[in-house]
Amino acid sequence: MALDKAPWKVGVVGYGRLGQSLVSHLLDQGPELGLELVFVWNRDPGRMAGSVPSSLQLQDLAALGERHPDLVVEVAHPQIIHESGAQILRHANLLVGSPSALANQTTERQLLGASHRWNHAVFVARGALWGTEDISRLDAAGGLQSLRVTMATHPDGFRLLGPLASAHITGPRTVLYEGPVRGLCPFAPRNSNTMAAAALAAPSLGFDHVIGVLVADLSLTDLHVVDVELKGPPGPSGRSFAVHTHRENPAEPGAVTGSATVTAFWRSLLGCCQLPSRPGIHLC
Repeated sequence: MALDKAPWKVGVVGYGRLGQSLVSHLLDQGPELGLELVFVWNRDPGRMAGSVPSSLQLQDLAALGERHPDLVVEVAHPQIIHESGAQILRHANLLVGSPSALANQTTERQLLGASHRWNHAVFVARGALWGTEDISRLDAAGGLQSLRVTMATHPDGFRLLGPLASAHITGPRTVLYEGPVRGLCPFAPRNSNTMAAAALAAPSLGFDHVIGVLVADLSLTDLHVVDVELKGPPGPSGRSFAVHTHRENPAEPGAVTGSATVTAFWRSLLGCCQLPSRPGIHLC
C-alpha cells in the first residue's frame, strides 16, 4: 500500500494492548507505507516510558493540533470520544476504536456536527464484526429485518459497570444482557464494540433495534465467540433470507481484545487512510 499523500501523519490515543500494537506497526512499517507517527498519548504517561520515543509522547491531548495530524486513532476508552472526539475533529480525521461511545446520542450529534463543520471524517473500525459490508449492503437494499449479535467469553474478560458489574454468574453459561444495543453500551463500554459496529452497519435498525446479547461462559478461558444472526423480510413463499456467522477469536486469559481484532484494526487504519476525507460516520 502506498498513499497518494505522503507522509500521512497519524496520532494514536491510548497505549494499551491495541495501541502498543499500532504504534509498533507504525514505527516499523509506517515509513514504507507513507505513514508517519507524530504522537502517542496515554492517560497514564508512565506506561509509554522506555517504549515510545520521548519526542513522540504527547503530554496534553488538547495540544494535539501542534503535531498537525491527518488522522487521530482512538484506542483508549469510549470516554475519550465523549470528552474529546469533537475537538479532535477540528484538527484531523478520527478513527474511533470505541464505537460503543456512539450509542450516546449526544456524542453522536456532536461528532457529526464537528465532522461537517471542520470537513473531517469519522471512521469507525469494524473490529470483530464479521461480514460488515454484507450487512450494510443488505440494509441499504431494504432486505434486513432483524440483526442479533451475541458475544460470549469468560467473565474475566468483561469490564462491566452499573448493574452488570454486580450480576451473578449462575452456571457454566449465563446471559448477562439481552436487548437493544443502546441499553448495553453504557454498562459494557469495552465489551460491546462489536455490537455497536453492527448497529452502525445497519442504520435502518440502529442502536435501538439491533439486539445485543452478552454471555459469560466459564469454558471460554482463552476465546471470544461472536455470533451474528440476521434475517430479511419473508418472501412470497413465506420464508426469509437468513445468515448466521460464528466467529472464534483466540484471546489471552482475561483480555478484552482478541488476537484477530488487533490485526483487523491495523487493516482498518490502512483502509481509512486511503478513503476520502468526507464528513459523516463511515465504517472501515
